[in-house]
Amino acid sequence: MSRTRRGRHRRVGVVAMVVVVLGVELVVGAPALGSALHHLRAPVWSWIGLAVLAEAASMGVFARMQRRLLAAAGTWVPLHRAVALAYASHSLSVTLPGGPVFSTAFNLAQMRRFGASPAAAAWTVALSGTLSSAALVLVGALGEVIGQRHHGLSAVAIDIVVACAVAVVVRALVRHPNLLAGAVTRALRVVNSMLRRPVDRGRVQVVAIVEQLCTVRLPGRDLLMVAGFAVGNWLLDAACFGLSALAVGADIRSLATVLIAYTAGMAAASIPLVPGGLGVVDAALVLGLIACGTPADAAIATTIVYRLISFGLVISTGWVSWLLITRTHRDPEALTSTTTRGGPSGSASTPTPSNTAPLPPTPGKSCSPRP
Repeated sequence: MSRTRRGRHRRVGVVAMVVVVLGVELVVGAPALGSALHHLRAPVWSWIGLAVLAEAASMGVFARMQRRLLAAAGTWVPLHRAVALAYASHSLSVTLPGGPVFSTAFNLAQMRRFGASPAAAAWTVALSGTLSSAALVLVGALGEVIGQRHHGLSAVAIDIVVACAVAVVVRALVRHPNLLAGAVTRALRVVNSMLRRPVDRGRVQVVAIVEQLCTVRLPGRDLLMVAGFAVGNWLLDAACFGLSALAVGADIRSLATVLIAYTAGMAAASIPLVPGGLGVVDAALVLGLIACGTPADAAIATTIVYRLISFGLVISTGWVSWLLITRTHRDPEALTSTTTRGGPSGSASTPTPSNTAPLPPTPGKSCSPRP
């Protein structure tokens, strides 16, 4: 049997297994699903409207977080452009196979068009992701504390310590980029020695990246603001989840129920098994609500409404944003202004090397890697 036929048979077998599993689940869960559809027949539209607003605010807060990080690197971005980029990159991330890779590349390319240096763009993407992960840990810990789950206090304490440690490390790297540069330089030497290359190969590139990172100015107050944006992004999305429950009349016993079930769903979303976490995230949200005492039919109805908003509506908006962004870049005359540090008072112009020159190092920063 040829390799092509074997591959075709495997695909048919996988599809058949999926169909069988879905069929069994449909039969077993038919009563709960029918009751869930009953909840969806007459939702409270005012709660759904508030849920949509909460989701829009969540995306807006995330855009503000990245916008503030770019500003710390000396690049000012209009708010509407930052919001459009947030929607578009999120849609790429959750709908395409290997979406996070495409999303990261798209983010970096757009930030370079805004005028950010390669190092500043990569720093913004990496730091926003790091802070978002730490913020989700804090949201989960908040749910545990509100729920007064004394048996989980040790885990809560660990979560808080981890989140604080991330903040301390981020702050240290912002103030002293040479710490990261020194570690990378030593790692390069080890790799070069193993590969029998010149020991200092690649060190020049590390020095150039550190010099670009020295333009980043993120005081403690601004770091707290960015961290607040990261936490607010998750809390507003959780609010959308809770409002979806109210819209279908689900018996949500406490705020802790919403936060714990929501954190479980978002943790499942971090495992990119399928685009958008379809099935995986939904199951985690439903099981999280059921574990907290919510009836199965209400949990299913809540998850359906929430996913229609946070996935369907946001993704639709994101792809429209992506089309507008790519169309704008195909039309040079449609480009609007982006300026470096100084804000919107600058003159309208396409970013050039002259208006994106690195700022002088912040006093107290050590900007050269240790030899």
